Amino acid sequence: MEITTINAEALAKAFLAGAKNLEAKKEWINELNVFPVPDGDTGTNMSMTIMSAAKEVAAMAEPDMKSLAKAISSGSLRGARGNSGVILSQLFRGFTKVIAEYDEIDVQVLSDAFEKAVETAYKAVMKPKEGTILTVAKGMAVRAVELSEEETTDLLAFCEEVIKEGDHVLSMTPDMLPVLKQAGVVDSGGQGLMQVMKGALDSLQGKEIDYSIETPEKQPAAETGSASYNIEAQAAQEIKFAYCTQFLIMLEKPISTRQETEFKEYLESIGDSIVVVADDEIVKVHVHTNDPGLAMQRGLTYGSLTTIIIENMKLERDEKISALKEKEMQSETIEDVEKQLKDEEAPKEQEPPKEMGFISVSIGDGINEIFQGLGVDYIIEGGQTMNPSTEDMLNAIEKVNAKNIFILPNNKNIILAANQAASLVEDKKIIVIPTKTIPQGITALINYIPDSTPEENAERMSEELGTVKTGQVTYAVRDTVIDDKEIKQDDFMGIGDQGILAVGKELEATVLDMIEQLIDEDSAIVSIYYGEDAREDAANAIGEKITEAHPDVEVEVHYGGQPIYYYVISVE
Repeated sequence: MEITTINAEALAKAFLAGAKNLEAKKEWINELNVFPVPDGDTGTNMSMTIMSAAKEVAAMAEPDMKSLAKAISSGSLRGARGNSGVILSQLFRGFTKVIAEYDEIDVQVLSDAFEKAVETAYKAVMKPKEGTILTVAKGMAVRAVELSEEETTDLLAFCEEVIKEGDHVLSMTPDMLPVLKQAGVVDSGGQGLMQVMKGALDSLQGKEIDYSIETPEKQPAAETGSASYNIEAQAAQEIKFAYCTQFLIMLEKPISTRQETEFKEYLESIGDSIVVVADDEIVKVHVHTNDPGLAMQRGLTYGSLTTIIIENMKLERDEKISALKEKEMQSETIEDVEKQLKDEEAPKEQEPPKEMGFISVSIGDGINEIFQGLGVDYIIEGGQTMNPSTEDMLNAIEKVNAKNIFILPNNKNIILAANQAASLVEDKKIIVIPTKTIPQGITALINYIPDSTPEENAERMSEELGTVKTGQVTYAVRDTVIDDKEIKQDDFMGIGDQGILAVGKELEATVLDMIEQLIDEDSAIVSIYYGEDAREDAANAIGEKITEAHPDVEVEVHYGGQPIYYYVISVE
């Protein structure tokens, strides 16, 4: 079979097939994460990025090339999560700029589109690194140009050769990045891109594919009837279990009925509002609890976790419920109350905007409070366990009524999404401070001076990031070797700004080992933020030992409440 051109309908199907293939392989791609941490999420980020666009494409009845290009570009742009997701969205952005000008695509147009895709993606990354998704994309683009110059006209043969080259370049990524070779993996972002390409090729070859795109399940509406909305009962319920915790378990093997029952009973012992739905491959979990970490740790005994969502139902809610009570609104329905809460959260356009505003990404209720105390107007929860999308950033920007808004990503994998959001805003000046860790975000805010200009503050805050070193302690999800350190599953790991600093079987010993490597003769302050799975007394004990070993260093212990990471440490 030979195909010389494809129209918008065929391209739309190819795109959906690529998206579905990536979605199906996302957990496999997650496992290619170099660091064996519980939050390896390249596959998830790329999948959520492309599925954001796929939903727009699937909703189009009879797409033409221009409208299809817009749906792919805008959908992926706003849904982009993490560095890999942002780069994927930029590849689509460049690709669609070219195809939007044509009614049908041939080899030459496709070749030009590949070239533009790579050019656009490289421009979006401040310091492009070879051995990544960018290298794989560039290899395919170079091969596409070569084939077009050979006057190849068969699109199927063209795509097969381009994908063959992509696989070859992907196999070479460990030789370009030593950390990949040591971990024994290829680049996860590059692998994700190849799954998109292979899914698209399957469609062009006429293979049987399910093109349907599922939308998130809507929660059933609350039954109101004629009953009044009991604010006291609602407030009491939220105080009892503060965190709405949801996640999926990708099963290593099917869960038995007995295991499912035991899991439900365990969740009931630590919370309420339990939902556990299992099939042979996935378990969907929902629980309201005061300790999400316990639920996730138990879930990890059955498989790997994905789509983790933790919402603090109590944060700010108490104040709003109190305000409603003062207004004697106890008799209103749930819909009335929710409407008023939504109205209160809406931007107050009638008020003049203030000069400066702040948005921060955060990872725990204790750290949330610290950021709020430092003047942050809007907190985006997610951080390491669920990278916020460009759309999340845009929504936050809309809710901050200020002329100049500083965004603190506090994670190296979120900076690109923040920059992408900033480029889409025209009515406010958005300044992204490239904070890679929570401690860097705190340091940036401390160095903000109200009387200085936005530009002066941006320069000062960015410069001060170099004065703080960060260490984070979590556990390994698999055996590997990194930075010449042999790591076994369930070992504790102390991860610094540049790599793994400490590995051990005992949590406290690993934390102390990591901190010792962070402290030098210029260190003055050590801040310890303990997570939801760490104890206050254990954190204080670590602080006391650091004080004994370094009497000239001031040690502070704070509740962070972050999931996954037992401790986040800053040394200044």
